[in-house]
Parts: sequence; structure tokens; C-alpha cells
Amino acid sequence: MEKEDKAYEAHCLVVSFPTQGHINPMLQFSKRLERKGLKVTLVTTQSFHKRLSSPSASITLETISDGHDEGGSAEAESMEAYLDRFREVGSRTLTKLIEKLSDSGHKVDCIVYDAFIPWPLEVAKRFGIVGVAFFTQSCSVDNIYYNVQQGLLKVPCTNESEILLPGVRVPLRASDMPSFVSVPSQYPAFLRMVVDQFSNVDKADWILCNTFYDLEVEEADWMAKFWPLRTIGPTIPSMYLDKRHEDDKEYGFSLFKPNSDACMKWLKERQKGSVAYVSFGSLAELGAEQMEELGWGLKNSNIYFLWVVREKEANKLPRGFAEAISEKGLVVSWCPQLEVLATEAVGCFVTHCGWNSTLEALSLGVPMVAVPQWTDQSTNAKYIMDVWKMGLRAQADEKGIVRREEIEYCVRDIGERERERDTKECLEVERIG
Repeated sequence: MEKEDKAYEAHCLVVSFPTQGHINPMLQFSKRLERKGLKVTLVTTQSFHKRLSSPSASITLETISDGHDEGGSAEAESMEAYLDRFREVGSRTLTKLIEKLSDSGHKVDCIVYDAFIPWPLEVAKRFGIVGVAFFTQSCSVDNIYYNVQQGLLKVPCTNESEILLPGVRVPLRASDMPSFVSVPSQYPAFLRMVVDQFSNVDKADWILCNTFYDLEVEEADWMAKFWPLRTIGPTIPSMYLDKRHEDDKEYGFSLFKPNSDACMKWLKERQKGSVAYVSFGSLAELGAEQMEELGWGLKNSNIYFLWVVREKEANKLPRGFAEAISEKGLVVSWCPQLEVLATEAVGCFVTHCGWNSTLEALSLGVPMVAVPQWTDQSTNAKYIMDVWKMGLRAQADEKGIVRREEIEYCVRDIGERERERDTKECLEVERIG
């Protein structure tokens, strides 16, 4: 063991917030650190670890306690109570973990922590080791929260006139803001959490952001005025990007079992760009009315679609829907998203605009129909449509429902644009030839 330890330049502890959308970017980052010669230990909570259906074998995993080792935040009386308890018990058990690793010959030299939980930085400083904040969302969204923290943006933000904020390149309306800012009364604990990311960030040795510089030049440059920033995204396996490591295909942890074989077999039978892939991530929950409108909108578009509907959401599907879409649609409980987006058959991604999903689609060149639900997704949708020009935002009605006609229009419009682009490319090839 001692000989093995000498092969590593340093030992880095990577502490994640316990959700699938947060731990997977940190896992991908951890894999990159290991390839650079560092020893990496990824840390999550005991409650989250127990829920994993597909633990990763590529990185050493350790656990700490959030004070709710069986059910996580679902056990707590409120989200506020959960975050307070996590800070108290998490700090204590993280300290014990660092001491245990040191006693076993694996001294920790650095802690990279999810900025949603800023207290690991305090633990790092007590041990005299390097502390690095990892922001899992976009620079633009981070800058909005920093404006709130500094008192430059007042909440709730309900004004539908355009607001131009420092560090955000486009004017935003209230409907473009993160939900924690536009309707904070619905999410008081989450607003506190995202604003508290900046409570001690000035003490961090480095700031990492899960984006890439060319995507958010103005936003990243603005952040870099205040902190030693590095953009380290997109945190996607190498096989889907530069292919420098062809064995790097594993995306990471999952709370759900994917229907991989069924998905990929079905997609292989479809023509290039003929399929709309539909997924709203691991957390977003659509109401029954929205599910019905989405379902019939997809059917009425008359294109092939692959729709991920988590098991606990399946009872919201319209009556008789499975029979009605048997020729054009496939509904699955989960699937390997990166693998799906990378197939030629997929020409459109109907998405909630979670940051991981957005980065994946941008990286693989898949245009999006944006149907944001909450948290940072409305801001991501604004950038998808108006900044990066990579899709359309489906417009909701006065009840907040995106109607079937709007879904049908957006999916058809993107499909037609893609066919026109392919035709132009073919004509250009013929002309050159």
C-alpha cells in the first residue's frame, strides 16, 4: 500500500451534495483528476449511497452522515431543518473521515466541495488544507444568485420588464429568472442554500464551474474579477467528447435502472434525425394535466418519440395513451441519456433544461425544445433560445401549462429546421463534388 501511495501526487476529497444531478459532474471531474496522477476519494451521504442502483466502480467512494441515514431529506421535518442538520452532522463526520484516512496512510491534501454545502471549506481550513468550491450550475445562474447575495437584485423578482444584471449578458424578465428568485416564498430553504454558496467563497483557494469558457465568456470573465475561477466543463465522459480515453464511457451514478437494451434497439431502427427524445430529469415532477398535454402534443406531431417517464410518474399518463402511440412512440422508465443523445436517430430533445441535460445536448449538437420547470431551468431556457440559438422555448399559458398545440408546433419546427439543414449540407457536398 505504501508503494501504491507514492504513485499519487496528492489526495483530493470530493464532497458532493446528495442528488444525482450533483454527484455525477463531480464523479466525472474526479476521473479527470485521477488521470492527472491524483488520488481521489468521492464523498456522499450514507442515505444517498443506499439508494444507488448503479454505483460506480471507477472511483473510491466514502460516506458521511447528513443526520438522516435512512431517508435523507425526506426524513426531515423541512428542507430548512435538513440543511441545518446536514451542516452539523456532516461537518462532524467529514472531520472523522479525514482523520480516518490520515491514520490509514491516505492524508488528505485538498477538499473540493459542492458549493450548495459551503461548510466543508470550514473543515478544510481547520485542517490547514486546500479548499476548492465546485459550482455545478452555469456561470450565468451563479452570477444571478451572487447579485441577490450582494443586494443588487431584490427578491421576489416579479417585474416582467427586462433587467440587465452584472455578469449576465442578456436582459432577463421575471419569467427568465431561477424559480428561487422569482417565487422565493415557495422555496425559502433553497433560496437560502443558493445564496449561501457565496457566504465564505472568498476564503476558497479556487473556484471551479461546470461550464466551458467559450460557452459563457462574459459570465466567466465577470466571475474571474472576484475569485480565482477555472471553468472545467463539460463534465461528460471522454468517449462523447474528444475520445482521448475511449474506455471512458461510464456517466456515473443512477437512482434508476435504465432500459438500455430496449431504448437502443428501438433507436437503431429509426432514420437519422427522426426521433424526439423527451426527458425531464431525475427530480422534476409534472402535473397530470401537463403530462396529458405533453403526451398528446407528442402524438399529434406525428414524429417518432422516446419518452422517459419515471415509474412513480407513470400513473399520470393519459388513459389509452400507450395504445394510441404504439406505432410512433416508446415510453420507458429510464434510459442512458448520453448514449441516446449521441445516436443519429435523435434530432430533437424535449427537456426541462436541467444544467447537466443542457450541457449534454449542447456538447452533442442536439437542438432542444425547452420546457423549464423550476430552479435554474428558466434561465437555461433563455440562453438556449436567445444566446446559443440551440432551440425553442415552449410557451406556457396563464395556468403555467404548455399546451399540446405548442408542443406539437415546437417539435415540428425543430424537425423541419434540421431537415432543411441536412438538405443544404447534402447539396453543398454535391456542389463541391
